[in-house]
Amino acid sequence: MEKKSYTLLWGGLGLVLLTILDQLTKYAACIFLKDCRSIEVIPEVFEFYYLENRGAAFGMLRNHQSFFIIIAALILAAAFFVYSRIPLQRKYLPLRLVCITVSAGALGNMLDRLLHNYVIDFLYFSLIDFPVFNVADCYVCIGILVLLILMFTYYKDDSFEFLFHGEKG
Repeated sequence: MEKKSYTLLWGGLGLVLLTILDQLTKYAACIFLKDCRSIEVIPEVFEFYYLENRGAAFGMLRNHQSFFIIIAALILAAAFFVYSRIPLQRKYLPLRLVCITVSAGALGNMLDRLLHNYVIDFLYFSLIDFPVFNVADCYVCIGILVLLILMFTYYKDDSFEFLFHGEKG
């Protein structure tokens, strides 16, 4: 098996493991939090709070599940396209990890929409009244934040030529 195949295999395994972790936490939220009061982890700061989210962040576009499924599928396709073209150089490992992480977040929430017609959220920062979120949301937000940091600090202007002209980087 060639090195590129191993990279795709490890990426796929990472995607599956992160998605399973997301789905297990949501399953646990259903078992322990649904139809119950919230559980304060850090009083007046952070709690577990069960919520069935039928929209996007802040409840926007409520009940447009087909739209969100299409967006998630496009994110997955774009991430796979980028991941499959990333040069095997060590300097691109962070970019590969970002693709896996963002993909796992998109896939985790897409699975919820397909299975339940809503996304299960359960993490709540009550101190700042932040919207309730889940592990998949963390994957997406952290992945995008890391990507932005990498683009502005680690990678140079020509580091992404591989996307358009094959493997250079």
